[in-house]
Amino acid sequence: MLFLLCLVQSLVFMSAANFLPCCLMKKIWNNDTLRRKNLQNWLLTIEFPHMSGTLKRMKREWVIPPINFPENDRGPYPAFMVKIKSNKEERVLITYKLSGSGADQPPEGLFTIDERTGVLYVNQPLDREKTAKYSLLAHALNEDRKVEQPMELIINVIDQNDNAPKFIENTFFGEVNESADIGDIITKITAVDDDDPQTDNARIRYKIKDQIPQIPQKDMFAINPVSGMISVMVDRLDRETLPEYKLIIGAADMEGEGLSATSTVIISIADSNDNAPQFTIKSMSVSVPENEVGVEVARLEAVDKDQLGSPNANTKYSIIKGNEMENFNIITGSNKMEGILKTIKELDFESTPVFTLLVAVTNEKPFSKLMLTSTATVTVSVEDKNESPIFIPAEISVSVSEDVEVGGSVAKFRAEDPDSARKQSIRYELRNDDARWLSIDTDTGGVKVKRSMDRESHYVKDSKYTVLVLAFDNDTSPATGTGTLVVSLLDVNDQHPAIKQRKVSLCNSYPIPALLDIVDLDGPGHAGPFTVELQGEHRINWTISINSTNDVAALAPRRELPPGDYRVLMRIYDSNMLYQDSTLEIEVCNCQGVVISCFIPRSAPQLHASSLTISVLAAILFFSLLLLILLFLLRRRKDSEKNAPLLEEVPRDSVMYCIEEGGGEEDREYDLSQFHKGLDCRPEVFCTEVLPTVLSRPSYRLQLHANEEIGKFLEDNLHIADDDPTAPPYDCLLVFDYEGDGSEAASLSSINSSDSDKELNFKSLKHWGSCFKRLADLYADRMEEDDDTETLPGKTEWV
Repeated sequence: MLFLLCLVQSLVFMSAANFLPCCLMKKIWNNDTLRRKNLQNWLLTIEFPHMSGTLKRMKREWVIPPINFPENDRGPYPAFMVKIKSNKEERVLITYKLSGSGADQPPEGLFTIDERTGVLYVNQPLDREKTAKYSLLAHALNEDRKVEQPMELIINVIDQNDNAPKFIENTFFGEVNESADIGDIITKITAVDDDDPQTDNARIRYKIKDQIPQIPQKDMFAINPVSGMISVMVDRLDRETLPEYKLIIGAADMEGEGLSATSTVIISIADSNDNAPQFTIKSMSVSVPENEVGVEVARLEAVDKDQLGSPNANTKYSIIKGNEMENFNIITGSNKMEGILKTIKELDFESTPVFTLLVAVTNEKPFSKLMLTSTATVTVSVEDKNESPIFIPAEISVSVSEDVEVGGSVAKFRAEDPDSARKQSIRYELRNDDARWLSIDTDTGGVKVKRSMDRESHYVKDSKYTVLVLAFDNDTSPATGTGTLVVSLLDVNDQHPAIKQRKVSLCNSYPIPALLDIVDLDGPGHAGPFTVELQGEHRINWTISINSTNDVAALAPRRELPPGDYRVLMRIYDSNMLYQDSTLEIEVCNCQGVVISCFIPRSAPQLHASSLTISVLAAILFFSLLLLILLFLLRRRKDSEKNAPLLEEVPRDSVMYCIEEGGGEEDREYDLSQFHKGLDCRPEVFCTEVLPTVLSRPSYRLQLHANEEIGKFLEDNLHIADDDPTAPPYDCLLVFDYEGDGSEAASLSSINSSDSDKELNFKSLKHWGSCFKRLADLYADRMEEDDDTETLPGKTEWV
C-alpha cells in the first residue's frame, strides 16, 4: 500500500513537470473526460504522519513531497489536486480543514478541501508570475478537537511560456567615436522575461534585425546574442558624412525560438579630430608703424570640418619662422576660428624694415591621425616715423658744492637721433628747473650754474636737485627725448645756528629752566655740537647750559626776578664757530616751579632791560634835550631881531616838524599801559622788526657775467629778493588801539580854517606849548594888521 501511494505521487509529479511517458500523457492529459471522472480513483492520497500515543513522535519515513501544479491550466474548475487521509478515519469521524495563504488567507478561496473526503481542490487557474509557491496546513479534527498534528502542504506552480521578453527601455542610446577600432563596445541593451529563469521560457537571445541607413555598408555593427553588447564591425565611420545610425534589435525567449519583442537603438557618431584646419588666405601683406607695442598686425581666419565649438575644431596658432627676435605674438580670437597677430616689441625701421612670418594653425586637441598642417605667410612692412632723440646716458648724476661759482660747468648731455636716414639737428632745453639755478647750451647740451645754489632750499630733496633735460629734433613734427640730471649738492657752512623758540615763560620763584632748541640747516659736520653764550650784562641775571646732545640749551635766571617781560641776548656757535646772535623774549610770571597760568601785576614794567641799555638811553635823551634847548634859544633870538612884515617871514610851500620832549620827570609816573588796553587781553601779540633767525638767506649776485646786460642782472636779483624771507620789512603784527566812544578830548577835526578871522582866537595859541609857538608869533600879534586871504594863492594848510 505504501509503495502504491509513492508511485502514484511520483507519477503526478512527473506529469506536472511534463516528464510522463507518452502513453501515460495520452491517457491522463489528452483525455479530459477520463481524467476528470476517474482521477479520484488513482489520485494521490496523503496520510497524516503516524504519531505514537505518548511521545507523539513523527516517523522519519514520512516525508511529504511538494505538490506541483501547472499554471494557466484550462480546467474545468474546481480541479482535483490531492486527497488528505487520517489514519484514525476508520475509528472516529474526521473533519478536514485547510489554512494558509490561498485558503483562509489572501488570496482566499483559491484552494478548498472537502471536509469529509479530504480531497484538495484548486478553484481557478494559477499564475506563477504572481505566486510561484503556496504553503498550506491540512488539519484533521473530530468535533473541533485536533486528532492529528497539522500537516504542511507545499504547492509549486509549474511555469508555462506565457510571457514574451520586454526591453527595459523603449529606446536605447549609444555613442561611438568616429575613429573607433573594430570590436569597440558601443552600448548594451537588456530585455527581461517574467517566466521562470531556470527554464528556456526565460532564456533570451538578441539579434540585429535592421540598420538604418545601410551606408556605406550594412552590418556595420554587431550584437552579442547572449549579453546584448553592441560593438563596431567596421573602421570607416565618418561623423562628417553620417552622424547617426538607427538599429532595430529583436529579443526572443526559448533561446531565440519563442516569444519575441523589438526595440530601437540610436547610435551617435562622436567627433574626433580627423580633419586639419585650413587657412582661408595663404598669403598677405600688411604694414605697421614703428616703435609701437601691442599694435594689431593682421587677423588670419581658418575653417575646420570637425564639430564647431569643440576642441577638435577650435584653432590655435604659432609663428614657426621669422620671429626669432620675438617681436610678434599671435593669439586665438574669441570665436576660436581666427588668429590675431600683434607686436610685442617696438619695431625699428632703421634696423629691419620688413618681416616675413610663417604662421601655422592646429587644433586645441591633437590630431587623431597623421595629417598635414596648414600654413600662411604674412609679410609685415615697418612704417618709418620721426623718433625721439635718445640720451646717452639717460641719467647723469654729478656732485657739486652748493657755493659753486656762477657760470661753472655742471654736466654735458649728448643725445642721438635714431632716424639715421634723416639729417636732423638736436636742440636742448631744461625743464623743471624750479629754482632757476641752471642753464643749458641749446646746441651743445652743456649745463652751467646760472645762479647761486643752496642745499638748504626747499627745492632740494635729500641734498639732491633734479632737473629734466629735453632734446628736440627739427622735424616738421618735432620729437622729444628726455634725460635726467641729478645734482648732489655738497654742504658748506653757510647757515647760522639759531634758537627755535621766540618767546618762553618762567616762574620767578624756583623756576624750571626753559629748554631751547638749537637749529642749523647745514648738514652733518657743519652744524653741532653747538655752543651758546650770553652777551653783555645778560650774564648777570641769567645762566645757560647745553645738554649732552648739544642741540638743546637750558636757560634759567640766577636769582628771583620781579614779574615782567625780559629780553635776553645770546650768541650761538656751530662746530665751525660760525655764530649768530638771537634775542629771546622771556615772560617772568608770579608763580613757582612750572608755569601753569601766568600772572603779571599791572604796575610791573612791560620790559626789563639791562643797566647798560638804560644808561645809553639816558645819555641819548640828555643830549637830545640839550640840543633842543639850544635850538629854542637861537630861534627866539632870531625872531626878536626881525622887523619885516609877517608875510615876508613865512616860508612858502614848507613843512615844519616839531617835537616836544615832554613835561619833565613827572611824566614817568604816568601809566603808559592805558594806551595799550587793546593788548591786555592778547598777551601773545607782539611786534618785532628783527631779522628772522631760523630762515635761510639766499645768495644775491654781486657782479655781472661776461657780456651780460645790466637789465638781466637786475631782473635775476629782483627774483631772488622776491623769494627772500629775510629781506625787510619783516613780517610782523602791528596793533592799533581804538580810542572808544565818549572821549573827553575833542576831535582834531574841530581845528578848521574859517573865512572869518573873528571866529578864531589866535591869542590862545601862546598857551598851547612850543609846538604852536610859531603860529602864535605869526597870528597872535598881527592878526589885525594884515589879511592876506585874498592875496595868498592856493588854500591855507595847517601842519
